[in-house]
Amino acid sequence: MLYNGLMQFNLLEASVNSTKTSLRRRAIAFLGWTRSSYFLMSAFAAIVFVIGVVWWPLVEANLGYIDWSRPLWAQLDWLLVGIFVAMSLLIMAGPDLKADALIVLVGAAGGLAIESWGTQTRLWTYFTLERPPLWIIPAWPIASLSIDRLVRSLQRLAPTSFYKFRYIYWLLFTAFYALMLIFAWPTADRSFTLMALALCALLILTPTDHRLAVLTFVAGAGLGYFLELWGTTRECWTYYTRQTPPLFAVLAHGMAAVAFWRTGLLVKPLQAKLIESISENWQVLLGCHSERSEESH
Repeated sequence: MLYNGLMQFNLLEASVNSTKTSLRRRAIAFLGWTRSSYFLMSAFAAIVFVIGVVWWPLVEANLGYIDWSRPLWAQLDWLLVGIFVAMSLLIMAGPDLKADALIVLVGAAGGLAIESWGTQTRLWTYFTLERPPLWIIPAWPIASLSIDRLVRSLQRLAPTSFYKFRYIYWLLFTAFYALMLIFAWPTADRSFTLMALALCALLILTPTDHRLAVLTFVAGAGLGYFLELWGTTRECWTYYTRQTPPLFAVLAHGMAAVAFWRTGLLVKPLQAKLIESISENWQVLLGCHSERSEESH
């Protein structure tokens, strides 16, 4: 009797463990996680850690607002927590390290250019008064990776009608450019603003894929809304209009996403040539090392 009872218990335990393993595998498959996902998440966490260490006075200042006599959960910034969790899940979904490296590179360079334009012309200012603050730059490639995942999902859901998206494209981007002119007009005499207006006009007038451009714009603006809502209501950055946030700032994330995507298309062939060149040089070095090893023996 005791033996039979133990056997039944072991079978039940094995069944439960098998079910847990199956559910875990299904969840990972649904989320699109791979080994590269954990690498990206580790890199994300490392960047946050480095920012915290390098700019510790900012972290310390924010910790000073916490009232330790009250429950911590009641003081958490749940909007920031939600953004952090959402972006973490997005960047871990279906990663491609080769493609993601290009997205990160373009996002960082583009983010630096955009932040330089906005802070140098004082269209917006940060609470630290830096022009621009370097600690905000890593947020751009992380957002770019998140937008890439959102665009993939939208591509599966959105219709493929070419003509509809062509009409939507011209309506959407013409309206955005008009809004950009209005918003940036006080700094129309600045070289940074003139370059930004010229670049946006060039990108809008030379579309490569109307559907993908619209989906990228929508994904960028969608994520941008929550980022701008958090940043402006917490006074991390402030626009000259004092809006929290201004419509232009939200839609500008969509335009930035399109600009980064188009830049990636131009840089991608160069990336392939660079990787090929590095691979060839590496093989030559390995060959030379092998020959020297054989000669020494």
